[in-house]
Amino acid sequence: MSIIKLSDGRALDYITNESENTSAILFHHGTPGECTGWQTWFDEIDGVKAIAASRPGYGLSDRNKGRTVASDLADQNELLKEFGVEKFVSIGWSGGGPHCIANTLEFRNVGAISLAGVGAFGVDDLDFLAGMGPENHDEFGAALKGEAVIDQWMEDNAGSMKSVTGDQIREAFGGLIGDADKAVLEGETADQMASSMRSALAVSFDGWIDDDLAFTKPWGFDLKAISKPVYVWQGDDDFMVPHAHSYWLEKHIPTATLSFKPGEGHISLGIKYRSEILAQAQDQHVSRKSSPNNSAWKSPRSPMRKPSWPTSVPTRWTQWNW
Repeated sequence: MSIIKLSDGRALDYITNESENTSAILFHHGTPGECTGWQTWFDEIDGVKAIAASRPGYGLSDRNKGRTVASDLADQNELLKEFGVEKFVSIGWSGGGPHCIANTLEFRNVGAISLAGVGAFGVDDLDFLAGMGPENHDEFGAALKGEAVIDQWMEDNAGSMKSVTGDQIREAFGGLIGDADKAVLEGETADQMASSMRSALAVSFDGWIDDDLAFTKPWGFDLKAISKPVYVWQGDDDFMVPHAHSYWLEKHIPTATLSFKPGEGHISLGIKYRSEILAQAQDQHVSRKSSPNNSAWKSPRSPMRKPSWPTSVPTRWTQWNW
């Protein structure tokens, strides 16, 4: 893990691979979460830059009180500039979904992949809390009452996450996980997730609080203005972000394509389909002519294959403009 000092003096912690390529994947963690949770994904990437940062208030990243989904772009842009990134695809899981979609506003971005990403709150055609586990009902109910209330809720209810172990993680998630997620949350996977939770909350709950507050307000950008490809992945055994959220995103983003995976949960989706998700970007990269220093994305568990997008989707949506 490394630290970059931003232009306003705040610290932002991040991880990256050793590639010096100017094409990159920018990862956005869930809520709560932090950058090292993506390390297993980094292990499958070769040939492009991989970058993941902890959002303000998580891990060692300084808080940016009052932040919105869109305002996080400024931090990400400074990080991209630090590594000379010219073009990038963003991938976001859960609470990182809106942030990765917001990246499409950035001129260097060529597309986004949202994994079980949350939809917008307070809109007429999405019941935000419907189908979520009881813990989320309580949590967002507190967030809607303001910062002081959600702050106290965290102190009263989330303290165990600061010291959670792999053996405890399934119980800690309570009603937020179903059978699909319980099946994968064991052994090394459980240990890695517990470690990421501890790192995320080691300093404070500030990042988690600010994420919740940001999700209960307008995101700060217009989904209908998005012109770059957005791929939405979702399962139906998900009690953290129910599948109605993915349908809402597909409906409101003009360039969205939904990959719906029956039987998958919030966590199992990314574990079981990680190689395919990385190959989704890889396929679009190799399908276009590129300069010699832009080598293909490579996943050791997923061989190179030709793109297989639906023929009904316009060509401009099915290619990252590397």
